[in-house]
Formats: sequence, structure tokens, C-alpha cells
Amino acid sequence: MALTTLATRVLGPAIMSRFSVTPVLEGFLNALSSSVIVAIVATVVAQGGWREAAAVALAAGVMLAARSAVWAMLAGATCAALWRVALG
Repeated sequence: MALTTLATRVLGPAIMSRFSVTPVLEGFLNALSSSVIVAIVATVVAQGGWREAAAVALAAGVMLAARSAVWAMLAGATCAALWRVALG
């Protein structure tokens, strides 16, 4: 995984220097980062249980309402922690 990360960081700029950045390419690259985050979160929810699903749902709701990633992460982590304390 470390080698893959290093390769993408080194080769990414080298490859992108050969392409002109068009609005379509820029939109694709912006969406790509979001899709990676969604894939990571979906994997955690799929492997977890109701606690993880509730924490992610609460974090998403807070993110939509407050437009703050910090508050969303805090709400999700607090939900998971309180669930564990209360229900094990």
C-alpha cells in the first residue's frame, strides 16, 4: 500500500503534465476524490453494524445541516462512542 501511495504521488504529476486540464477533466478529478472517500466509508459501514451505520448517517446529517466537516466527524465519533458505552 505504501508503494502504491508513493507511486501515485510521484507518477501523478508526471502523467498530468502531459495533459491539458479541461473543465471535463477537472470535474472528473474533483469527483474522483469524493468517490474514494465514499468507497472507504461504504466499506466501513458494510463491514460494521448498526453502530457504524448510525454514526455515518448522523455525520452526513450534520454535514448537510452545518456544512462543517469538523462538526460532522465529531458527531459521528461521539455517536459511535456513546453507542458502544450504552449498548456494548
